[in-house]
Amino acid sequence: VSPWDIALCATGTAVAGENALVLAVLFYTPSLRAPMFLLIGSLALADLLAGLGLVANFAVRYLLRPPSEAAELAAAGLLLAAFSASVCSLLAITVDRYLSLYNALTYHSERTLGFTCAMVLLMWLLCLGVGLLPLLGWNCLRDQSACSILRPVTKDNAAVLAICKIAFRHAQQIAVQHQFIATAQATSTRKGLSTLSLILGTFALCWIPFAIYSLVADSSYPAVYTYSLALPATCNSLINPIIYAFRNPDIQKSLWLACCGCIPSTLYSRPRTSSDV
Repeated sequence: VSPWDIALCATGTAVAGENALVLAVLFYTPSLRAPMFLLIGSLALADLLAGLGLVANFAVRYLLRPPSEAAELAAAGLLLAAFSASVCSLLAITVDRYLSLYNALTYHSERTLGFTCAMVLLMWLLCLGVGLLPLLGWNCLRDQSACSILRPVTKDNAAVLAICKIAFRHAQQIAVQHQFIATAQATSTRKGLSTLSLILGTFALCWIPFAIYSLVADSSYPAVYTYSLALPATCNSLINPIIYAFRNPDIQKSLWLACCGCIPSTLYSRPRTSSDV
Protein backbone atom coordinates (compact mmCIF):
# COMPACT_ATOMS: atom_id res chain seq x y z
CA VAL A 1 0.00 0.00 0.00
CA SER A 2 1.40 3.38 -1.02
CA PRO A 3 1.96 5.75 1.91
CA TRP A 4 0.70 8.54 -0.32
CA ASP A 5 -2.62 6.75 -0.75
CA ILE A 6 -2.82 6.23 3.02
CA ALA A 7 -2.21 9.95 3.52
CA LEU A 8 -4.93 10.82 0.99
CA CYS A 9 -7.35 8.41 2.67
CA ALA A 10 -6.59 9.84 6.11
CA THR A 11 -7.05 13.36 4.75
CA GLY A 12 -10.34 12.34 3.18
CA THR A 13 -11.55 10.92 6.50
CA ALA A 14 -10.66 14.15 8.32
CA VAL A 15 -12.26 16.25 5.57
CA ALA A 16 -15.49 14.23 5.74
CA GLY A 17 -15.69 14.43 9.54
CA GLU A 18 -14.97 18.16 9.72
CA ASN A 19 -17.48 19.12 7.04
CA ALA A 20 -20.10 16.76 8.46
CA LEU A 21 -19.85 18.80 11.67
CA VAL A 22 -20.49 22.01 9.71
CA LEU A 23 -23.53 20.50 7.99
CA ALA A 24 -24.89 19.24 11.32
CA VAL A 25 -24.60 22.70 12.87
CA LEU A 26 -26.32 24.34 9.89
CA PHE A 27 -29.08 21.71 9.79
CA TYR A 28 -29.92 21.73 13.49
CA THR A 29 -29.77 25.52 13.98
CA PRO A 30 -32.97 27.14 12.68
CA SER A 31 -31.46 30.64 12.77
CA LEU A 32 -28.85 29.66 10.17
CA ARG A 33 -31.19 29.77 7.18
CA ALA A 34 -29.89 32.87 5.39
CA PRO A 35 -28.55 32.67 1.80
CA MET A 36 -24.97 33.02 3.01
CA PHE A 37 -25.32 29.91 5.17
CA LEU A 38 -26.83 28.02 2.25
CA LEU A 39 -23.65 28.72 0.29
CA ILE A 40 -21.51 27.61 3.24
CA GLY A 41 -23.62 24.45 3.43
CA SER A 42 -23.10 23.83 -0.28
CA LEU A 43 -19.36 24.12 0.17
CA ALA A 44 -19.42 21.83 3.20
CA LEU A 45 -21.47 19.23 1.32
CA ALA A 46 -19.09 19.36 -1.64
CA ASP A 47 -16.06 18.95 0.62
CA LEU A 48 -17.79 16.15 2.54
CA LEU A 49 -18.35 14.27 -0.72
CA ALA A 50 -14.75 14.97 -1.74
CA GLY A 51 -13.54 13.40 1.49
CA LEU A 52 -15.79 10.38 0.97
CA GLY A 53 -14.53 10.17 -2.62
CA LEU A 54 -10.93 9.95 -1.42
CA VAL A 55 -11.87 7.15 0.97
CA ALA A 56 -13.87 5.38 -1.76
CA ASN A 57 -10.97 5.67 -4.19
CA PHE A 58 -8.66 4.03 -1.63
CA ALA A 59 -11.19 1.24 -1.01
CA VAL A 60 -11.65 0.58 -4.73
CA ARG A 61 -7.89 0.46 -5.31
CA TYR A 62 -6.84 -1.73 -2.39
CA LEU A 63 -9.87 -3.45 -0.89
CA LEU A 64 -12.06 -4.38 -3.84
CA ARG A 65 -11.09 -7.76 -5.24
CA PRO A 66 -11.41 -8.44 -8.11
CA PRO A 67 -10.99 -4.86 -9.42
CA SER A 68 -14.14 -3.34 -10.91
CA GLU A 69 -14.01 -0.80 -13.75
CA ALA A 70 -17.47 0.48 -12.86
CA ALA A 71 -16.43 1.08 -9.24
CA GLU A 72 -13.24 2.85 -10.35
CA LEU A 73 -15.18 5.10 -12.71
CA ALA A 74 -17.83 5.81 -10.06
CA ALA A 75 -15.16 6.79 -7.51
CA ALA A 76 -13.46 9.03 -10.07
CA GLY A 77 -16.81 10.60 -10.97
CA LEU A 78 -17.59 11.29 -7.31
CA LEU A 79 -14.27 13.09 -6.91
CA LEU A 80 -14.80 15.09 -10.12
CA ALA A 81 -18.30 16.17 -9.08
CA ALA A 82 -17.29 16.95 -5.50
CA PHE A 83 -14.20 19.02 -6.28
CA SER A 84 -16.04 20.82 -9.11
CA ALA A 85 -18.86 21.70 -6.69
CA SER A 86 -16.31 22.77 -4.09
CA VAL A 87 -14.59 25.17 -6.50
CA CYS A 88 -17.94 26.53 -7.74
CA SER A 89 -19.13 27.03 -4.15
CA LEU A 90 -15.90 28.87 -3.36
CA LEU A 91 -16.51 31.20 -6.28
CA ALA A 92 -20.14 31.72 -5.25
CA ILE A 93 -19.10 32.59 -1.68
CA THR A 94 -16.47 35.01 -3.00
CA VAL A 95 -19.03 36.77 -5.19
CA ASP A 96 -21.57 36.79 -2.35
CA ARG A 97 -19.11 38.37 0.07
CA TYR A 98 -18.06 40.88 -2.56
CA LEU A 99 -21.71 41.91 -3.02
CA SER A 100 -22.25 42.08 0.74
CA LEU A 101 -19.44 44.65 0.91
CA TYR A 102 -20.09 46.54 -2.32
CA ASN A 103 -23.90 46.74 -1.82
CA ALA A 104 -24.04 46.57 1.97
CA LEU A 105 -27.23 48.66 2.25
CA THR A 106 -29.31 46.59 -0.19
CA TYR A 107 -27.58 43.22 0.09
CA HIS A 108 -30.01 41.55 2.52
CA SER A 109 -33.07 42.62 0.53
CA GLU A 110 -31.68 41.63 -2.87
CA ARG A 111 -30.19 38.25 -1.96
CA THR A 112 -33.32 36.16 -1.40
CA LEU A 113 -33.26 32.57 -0.20
CA GLY A 114 -35.24 31.35 -3.24
CA PHE A 115 -32.79 32.89 -5.71
CA THR A 116 -29.82 31.43 -3.87
CA CYS A 117 -31.45 27.98 -3.74
CA ALA A 118 -32.05 28.07 -7.50
CA MET A 119 -28.45 29.05 -8.20
CA VAL A 120 -27.08 26.35 -5.90
CA LEU A 121 -29.33 23.72 -7.48
CA LEU A 122 -28.22 24.72 -10.98
CA MET A 123 -24.58 24.62 -9.92
CA TRP A 124 -24.95 21.13 -8.43
CA LEU A 125 -26.72 19.79 -11.52
CA LEU A 126 -23.84 21.06 -13.65
CA CYS A 127 -21.23 19.51 -11.34
CA LEU A 128 -23.09 16.19 -11.19
CA GLY A 129 -23.05 16.21 -14.99
CA VAL A 130 -19.28 16.61 -14.87
CA GLY A 131 -19.09 13.69 -12.44
CA LEU A 132 -21.02 11.43 -14.83
CA LEU A 133 -18.54 11.94 -17.67
CA PRO A 134 -16.24 9.00 -16.77
CA LEU A 135 -19.20 6.60 -16.55
CA LEU A 136 -20.54 7.88 -19.89
CA GLY A 137 -17.34 6.94 -21.69
CA TRP A 138 -15.09 9.95 -21.15
CA ASN A 139 -12.30 7.87 -19.64
CA CYS A 140 -8.97 6.35 -20.65
CA LEU A 141 -9.39 2.76 -19.46
CA ARG A 142 -9.27 1.52 -23.05
CA ASP A 143 -6.43 3.83 -24.14
CA GLN A 144 -3.78 4.32 -21.46
CA SER A 145 -1.89 6.81 -23.64
CA ALA A 146 -4.83 9.22 -23.30
CA CYS A 147 -4.70 9.15 -19.49
CA SER A 148 -3.93 12.28 -17.54
CA ILE A 149 -2.23 12.30 -14.16
CA LEU A 150 -5.74 11.66 -12.80
CA ARG A 151 -6.43 8.18 -14.15
CA PRO A 152 -9.04 7.31 -15.49
CA VAL A 153 -9.66 10.96 -16.45
CA THR A 154 -8.44 11.82 -19.95
CA LYS A 155 -5.87 14.52 -20.61
CA ASP A 156 -8.44 16.73 -22.35
CA ASN A 157 -10.87 16.59 -19.42
CA ALA A 158 -8.11 17.24 -16.89
CA ALA A 159 -6.95 20.25 -18.92
CA VAL A 160 -10.47 21.72 -19.00
CA LEU A 161 -10.85 21.30 -15.23
CA ALA A 162 -7.42 22.84 -14.59
CA ILE A 163 -8.23 25.85 -16.77
CA CYS A 164 -11.54 26.32 -14.92
CA LYS A 165 -9.75 26.34 -11.57
CA ILE A 166 -7.23 28.92 -12.80
CA ALA A 167 -10.06 31.05 -14.25
CA PHE A 168 -11.98 30.91 -10.98
CA ARG A 169 -8.91 32.06 -9.10
CA HIS A 170 -8.59 34.99 -11.53
CA ALA A 171 -12.26 35.90 -10.96
CA GLN A 172 -11.68 35.89 -7.21
CA GLN A 173 -8.68 38.15 -7.63
CA ILE A 174 -10.71 40.61 -9.69
CA ALA A 175 -13.38 40.75 -6.97
CA VAL A 176 -10.77 41.57 -4.34
CA GLN A 177 -9.12 44.27 -6.47
CA HIS A 178 -12.40 45.96 -7.45
CA GLN A 179 -13.63 46.04 -3.87
CA PHE A 180 -10.34 47.51 -2.67
CA ILE A 181 -10.53 50.29 -5.26
CA ALA A 182 -14.20 51.02 -4.52
CA THR A 183 -14.18 51.26 -0.72
CA ALA A 184 -10.68 51.06 0.67
CA GLN A 185 -11.30 53.44 3.60
CA ALA A 186 -14.04 51.65 5.57
CA THR A 187 -12.93 49.61 8.58
CA SER A 188 -15.50 46.85 8.03
CA THR A 189 -14.57 46.75 4.38
CA ARG A 190 -10.89 46.27 5.21
CA LYS A 191 -11.91 43.33 7.36
CA GLY A 192 -13.98 41.92 4.52
CA LEU A 193 -11.07 42.42 2.15
CA SER A 194 -8.80 40.46 4.48
CA THR A 195 -11.32 37.61 4.36
CA LEU A 196 -11.49 37.73 0.57
CA SER A 197 -7.70 37.83 0.38
CA LEU A 198 -7.52 34.82 2.69
CA ILE A 199 -9.97 32.99 0.41
CA LEU A 200 -7.90 33.87 -2.65
CA GLY A 201 -4.54 33.03 -1.10
CA THR A 202 -5.62 29.69 0.33
CA PHE A 203 -7.23 28.57 -2.90
CA ALA A 204 -4.19 29.63 -4.93
CA LEU A 205 -1.68 27.88 -2.66
CA CYS A 206 -3.67 24.64 -2.57
CA TRP A 207 -4.98 24.31 -6.12
CA ILE A 208 -2.96 26.34 -8.62
CA PRO A 209 0.27 24.24 -8.54
CA PHE A 210 -1.76 21.06 -9.08
CA ALA A 211 -3.88 22.68 -11.80
CA ILE A 212 -0.83 23.90 -13.72
CA TYR A 213 0.89 20.53 -13.36
CA SER A 214 -2.16 18.72 -14.76
CA LEU A 215 -1.95 20.96 -17.85
CA VAL A 216 1.62 19.98 -18.71
CA ALA A 217 1.94 16.41 -17.34
CA ASP A 218 0.45 13.06 -18.31
CA SER A 219 0.30 9.52 -16.92
CA SER A 220 3.93 8.86 -17.90
CA TYR A 221 5.20 11.33 -15.29
CA PRO A 222 6.36 9.89 -11.92
CA ALA A 223 3.41 9.34 -9.59
CA VAL A 224 5.24 10.97 -6.69
CA TYR A 225 4.87 14.37 -8.42
CA THR A 226 1.12 13.92 -8.70
CA TYR A 227 0.76 12.80 -5.08
CA SER A 228 2.90 15.64 -3.72
CA LEU A 229 0.70 18.22 -5.47
CA ALA A 230 -2.65 16.44 -5.04
CA LEU A 231 -2.32 16.19 -1.26
CA PRO A 232 -2.16 20.01 -0.71
CA ALA A 233 -5.10 20.40 -3.13
CA THR A 234 -7.22 18.01 -1.07
CA CYS A 235 -6.17 19.82 2.11
CA ASN A 236 -8.05 22.84 0.77
CA SER A 237 -11.26 20.99 1.69
CA LEU A 238 -9.83 20.60 5.20
CA ILE A 239 -9.09 24.32 5.48
CA ASN A 240 -12.39 25.55 4.00
CA PRO A 241 -14.51 25.01 7.16
CA ILE A 242 -12.02 27.04 9.19
CA ILE A 243 -12.21 29.98 6.78
CA TYR A 244 -15.90 29.94 5.90
CA ALA A 245 -17.69 28.32 8.83
CA PHE A 246 -15.80 28.23 12.11
CA ARG A 247 -14.79 31.91 11.85
CA ASN A 248 -18.45 32.94 11.49
CA PRO A 249 -19.82 34.26 14.86
CA ASP A 250 -23.26 32.67 14.38
CA ILE A 251 -21.75 29.23 13.75
CA GLN A 252 -19.34 29.77 16.63
CA LYS A 253 -22.31 30.33 18.95
CA SER A 254 -23.97 27.12 17.76
CA LEU A 255 -20.75 25.16 18.25
CA TRP A 256 -20.27 26.52 21.78
CA LEU A 257 -23.87 25.64 22.64
CA ALA A 258 -23.47 22.12 21.23
CA CYS A 259 -20.15 21.50 23.02
CA CYS A 260 -20.64 23.05 26.46
CA GLY A 261 -24.12 24.59 26.57
CA CYS A 262 -22.84 28.17 26.89
CA ILE A 263 -21.75 31.11 24.74
CA PRO A 264 -18.68 33.25 25.56
CA SER A 265 -19.51 36.86 26.37
CA THR A 266 -17.17 38.04 23.59
CA LEU A 267 -19.51 36.55 21.01
CA TYR A 268 -22.50 38.33 22.56
CA SER A 269 -20.83 41.74 22.58
CA ARG A 270 -19.27 41.56 19.15
CA PRO A 271 -21.05 43.71 16.53
CA ARG A 272 -22.11 41.88 13.40
CA THR A 273 -21.18 43.35 10.03
CA SER A 274 -21.36 42.24 6.44
CA SER A 275 -17.74 41.16 6.61
CA ASP A 276 -18.70 38.46 9.11
CA VAL A 277 -20.66 36.56 6.47
